[in-house]
Amino acid sequence: MINDDLVQAIAAECDRLGLVVPPEAMQRLAAYAASLWSWNERLNLTRHVDAEAFVSRDVADAAAIAPHLAHGERVLDVGTGGGVPGVILAILRPDLRVELCDSVAKKARAVGEIVREAGLAIPVHADSAQAIVAKRPSGPGRFDTLVVRAVAPLGKLLGWFEPIAGSYGRLLVVKGPRWEEERDDARFRGLTKRVTIRRLASWPIRGRDHESVLLEIGPRAT
Repeated sequence: MINDDLVQAIAAECDRLGLVVPPEAMQRLAAYAASLWSWNERLNLTRHVDAEAFVSRDVADAAAIAPHLAHGERVLDVGTGGGVPGVILAILRPDLRVELCDSVAKKARAVGEIVREAGLAIPVHADSAQAIVAKRPSGPGRFDTLVVRAVAPLGKLLGWFEPIAGSYGRLLVVKGPRWEEERDDARFRGLTKRVTIRRLASWPIRGRDHESVLLEIGPRAT
């Protein structure tokens, strides 16, 4: 049973931050948060364990990504952990075809249960994103966008995905204030030869003096 107080707390935080969230999504967000926090007591999946942190960090990040996804895109959440941002994207944008993956099997199993308990139908894979993407280089199962948050520095991400850049559409990566240093390091190491990196958006991190940025990494024109 969904806690009405949690629904109201999430809605109030969204209003306070100016996040436009469909009213019908509030109960799904609350159901997901309640299940995530319950599982977090057994397995460390998130540090955002109240409505304020959940909305200001997790919902805000997903809401910033959502406008940059076209209707019906097939999306893979890379290293989903507890399901952010993929689960929230699926709630905010039911038109998207979202899948989640985590190479840590116990985390993948946990998020699979969280999704089920929240009443959501989202595929969860206990495998690396590289392996999943490589199996679908073309055809209807090909991923349009890989979304990444709090997984690895840009150099490591590009080491994983630049070699298979032709097997997916693009990467959307949430980064913090050091993203330019990470980008320059990746360039120095020769990891941007087949891709370009473009800053799409930025938004403030509540309670801190810096901001998050959304980077688009796509194939370089030949």
